[in-house]
Amino acid sequence: MMKRIAIVAAMVGALAACTPTEQGTAIGAGTGAIIGGAVSNSWGGAAVGAVAGGLAGALIGQSVEHRGYCVYRDRYGRRYEARCPRRY
Repeated sequence: MMKRIAIVAAMVGALAACTPTEQGTAIGAGTGAIIGGAVSNSWGGAAVGAVAGGLAGALIGQSVEHRGYCVYRDRYGRRYEARCPRRY
């Protein structure tokens, strides 16, 4: 039991050094694996849940990381990010 607690504590500590996108990916993959495994009662379901959760977590983490920025296009069609206008 103590080994499990130490492993979980080490994983949580390592996650603290990650960017919001990486944190979202890890948390989403872990949660998806648990839910997928519980629902399907198989390793395959856990794998599918981990992939789906990881993708969703990465998207959510990326949106948090770029909060306050809007995506614009210049007159040549190139995309760029800049701070959003006030009251937006």
